[in-house]
Amino acid sequence: MPIAAVNGQKIYYEDTGGSGPAVIFSHGLFMDHEMFAPQVDALKSKYRCITWDERGHAGTAADTLAPFTYYDSADDLAALLAHLGIKRAVLAGMSQGGFLSLRCALTHPGIVRALILIDTQSGQEAPAALEGHMQLAKAWAEHGLTDDLAAVIEGIILGDGWAGAAAWKAKWKRIKPVNMLGCMSTLGSRDNVTGKLGQIKVPALVVHGDADAAISLDLGRALAANLADAELVVVPGAGHAANLTHPAVVNPAIARFLDALPAV
Repeated sequence: MPIAAVNGQKIYYEDTGGSGPAVIFSHGLFMDHEMFAPQVDALKSKYRCITWDERGHAGTAADTLAPFTYYDSADDLAALLAHLGIKRAVLAGMSQGGFLSLRCALTHPGIVRALILIDTQSGQEAPAALEGHMQLAKAWAEHGLTDDLAAVIEGIILGDGWAGAAAWKAKWKRIKPVNMLGCMSTLGSRDNVTGKLGQIKVPALVVHGDADAAISLDLGRALAANLADAELVVVPGAGHAANLTHPAVVNPAIARFLDALPAV
């Protein structure tokens, strides 16, 4: 099992290897490296694809979880790339993976070749939405992840009626409360980096589902508008995890963006 002991963490990762330009994929809250399987499968013949599990998630999760920020997660990403001997990479992040990728671009600009930002934003949670998230987390911690709660999370992350939802709901039921609560605390306490986006000069692709119930399309549009060099791709009918549920639209957009980047 590939584990990188970096930045005080034991990070689980997968690496397709190869000599092609590197793309590192960072997953969303309660997801893991497997959410990028459609992208890795589509890109691995031409690009070196790295996926990893962030703090409190899947193969990186532990029995304890110290408080952390998305800047810490950005440092984890940078340390993982260094561990793999990769000097520059395209950072692809979905939701909280986008939160940490933006912060990595701000704090480690030299390692970032470009950004792919999927159903994410630069601001903080709206107070009403955050209150709802925390109530859900409290119920989960106190009563376990019931089928009803799992269905709510399914609707938020995957949308309604996606065929692959059952496997993810089974994964969510295995998440330990200490990790769930710690990751929710990080989500709720993050800062707003909108005013710093002008510092990010690398090309960016912003991908957003037009049915995203967690982060509205308007926030995706604003993210693209505030970045110095960004293109927006709207995915019709997609919810929050557009890359997972709608790869037939997302994969060609990502491939076209990557193929158009200046040579490494």
